[in-house]
Order: sequence, then structure tokens, then C-alpha cells
Amino acid sequence: MKYIAYIALFFSVSVCAQEDPVKQDSTEVQQYMIIEGDSVFVTSVELNEVLVLPNLSFRDRDARIRYIILRRKTLKVYPYAKLAAERLEALQKRLETLERKRDKKKYAKVIQKYIEDEFSAELKKLTKTEGQILVKLIHRQTGKTTFDLIKELRSGWRAFWFNSTASLFDISLKKEFSPIDEEEDYLIEDILQRAFQNQRIERQRPAFDIDFYACVNKWSKPKAKAKSKS
Repeated sequence: MKYIAYIALFFSVSVCAQEDPVKQDSTEVQQYMIIEGDSVFVTSVELNEVLVLPNLSFRDRDARIRYIILRRKTLKVYPYAKLAAERLEALQKRLETLERKRDKKKYAKVIQKYIEDEFSAELKKLTKTEGQILVKLIHRQTGKTTFDLIKELRSGWRAFWFNSTASLFDISLKKEFSPIDEEEDYLIEDILQRAFQNQRIERQRPAFDIDFYACVNKWSKPKAKAKSKS
């Protein structure tokens, strides 16, 4: 799992506000927010999007067991994918401040050594199925495949070699996360959304738009039974 451990770990004005109603007159209630001691009147308050999740239902016992196993694996590797996105953003911002190529290369090596020393041992414990889920979630969180990230940060040849090695274990570093096209990815997205709402894991928006309800409409419909031959 070294190839996955490397990429996953490489990337490895708050405002206090409160809202109260204040009466303008006997017929109107105005909302206001207190920001650093100042009262600011507002007509609306922006809220985070909340998905209304459908009730879980399964075709049979095997489908239920599959979902439970997938949930355990997804929740296990999601923090590493989230870390990858955070590390990538921090790395890009830091590299933008460096002008000399030598300084950029030196900084990348420092980050690589820190990550390998701190986290590689844990990621090497992942199974191959957990590794493939991690590859998908890295794409969800960064918008780039693990293959492309390695290619950008190391070299095209190293990315090719990593992908060829991973393929021996049925893991593709080029795998994208596409819940509208693959049922397993839809189940992973469903698992994440439920975990976000239950505050079991910390929410992080995906790098691209995901129409969750379109996925629900596609994958939650009962499968048509094959017609028996007369």
C-alpha cells in the first residue's frame, strides 16, 4: 500500500455571531446579528444546505451486509482523503510563495519526510478494498485522480509505475469517484452524507458538484426482474 500511503499523506476571520429577534413595531419582527459588538440588521440568514436523506432499504440480507461493510471501510479511510485535500491546498499555497525551483523542491522533500515519518505506518495497514475506496475519495475531495496527483508532484514515469503495481492488487490509481455512474460510489456518498448529518465525521465539500438526488432516483429504484422464458 506504499503508493497509496505516499499520495494520501503528501497532502497530508472566525466571526462570533448570534441571532435574536428584535421588534421594530407591533407588526414587524426584524432579525439582527451581533458582529464584534455591532448590531447589523439583515433580512435573511444564509444556511448550510441540508439534504433530506431517504430511509435506508435493501433488496435482501446480502445487500444490507454489503452496505454495513462498505460503511465501515468508508468511514475508516475518509479522514485520509480529507487530509489529502487539506495538504494539497496548503502545499499549493506555500509553493506559490516560493520563487526558486530549488526552494520548492526542498520544501516538497521536507513535507514528504514529515508525512512518511508520522503517518505511513497507519496507511500501510489498509486492505486493498480500503485502498481503492481511498483512491476514489481522494478524487472526490481534490478533483484529481491519485495518478494525476503523483504525476504532477513527482513524475509521469513514477505515476505509471505506481499504477501498474497497484493493478496487480486490483487497485486503479486512475479511478474517479462517480456516484451517478457506479452504484458503489452512490452508496459511499450516501454513507458520507449520513455521517455528516450525524456529526460522526467532519464535513468537507467535494471538489466538484454531486447531484445526490439524481443518484438516489437512479439507484434506489427497484431493479426490474428478468422475464422468465416460456
